[in-house]
Amino acid sequence: MTVAKRRQWVLGLMAATLLSACASVGNLSADAPADVKREAVAERAKARWQRLIAGDLAGAYEYLSPASRATLPLDRYKGNHKVGMYRSVKVDDVSCEGEACTVKLSLTYDYKRYKGVTTPLTEKWIISQGQAWFVDRG
Repeated sequence: MTVAKRRQWVLGLMAATLLSACASVGNLSADAPADVKREAVAERAKARWQRLIAGDLAGAYEYLSPASRATLPLDRYKGNHKVGMYRSVKVDDVSCEGEACTVKLSLTYDYKRYKGVTTPLTEKWIISQGQAWFVDRG
């Protein structure tokens, strides 16, 4: 095989791999294996909190379930969060039954004169439309 043909074959293989990876994104379902659901939900929960920590409230809002976004406008969501108060988050545990998941977190934040307060936090997430979504209880 010539160098040019080998390069073409490798590029074709890379493109096929990339396409199959993209096709699998957004295909999470309630019937997925428990470990797949836990990992996907933990990743989304951490990503949402990283947006909140960075002060990207509009980005964090995108993690809300479609039903939560339908009942909670972005401006009201922004009013519920104080930018600059959150420091870090750690996902401690994720458990799922069907499409309903519970995420247990440790959130570190600053509050008035108290710096670095760590509090346990429990969130509800759902699996819908091929993705994990945060359920805002308002």
